[in-house]
Amino acid sequence: MKFIHRLGYYLGGFAVGLIFLSFFLSGKKTSCSYSPQARTIKNINLKDFQFSGKANITLQTLNLSEDDVIEILKKGKINFSKSNTKLDSCKQYLIENRQDGLLRTVLVENCESIATVLEINPF
Repeated sequence: MKFIHRLGYYLGGFAVGLIFLSFFLSGKKTSCSYSPQARTIKNINLKDFQFSGKANITLQTLNLSEDDVIEILKKGKINFSKSNTKLDSCKQYLIENRQDGLLRTVLVENCESIATVLEINPF
């Protein structure tokens, strides 16, 4: 069998496989979160949230709701260079997000069963 015929069969089977995958996965909430950024954000968002006293005061002074902070945590990006990931028990991550033209940062302590918002810094 010539190479061009084998290539045609391969591409035909590959196309049929893609069609089957798109059909089976179209209605499901599938995601490919393999980067450290995506895995950490997903891990934090799966846990219950707690707010420290300092974070609650900042929420009140900035007129923000807890939903605004949770949205920052879902859509933000982790600044690993400013995060403290070398701790054994609970790692601390600095999550940054632009909201309303302002760069807001949230410091989160990620423990095994709970995520605690330590600080909220508006800039």
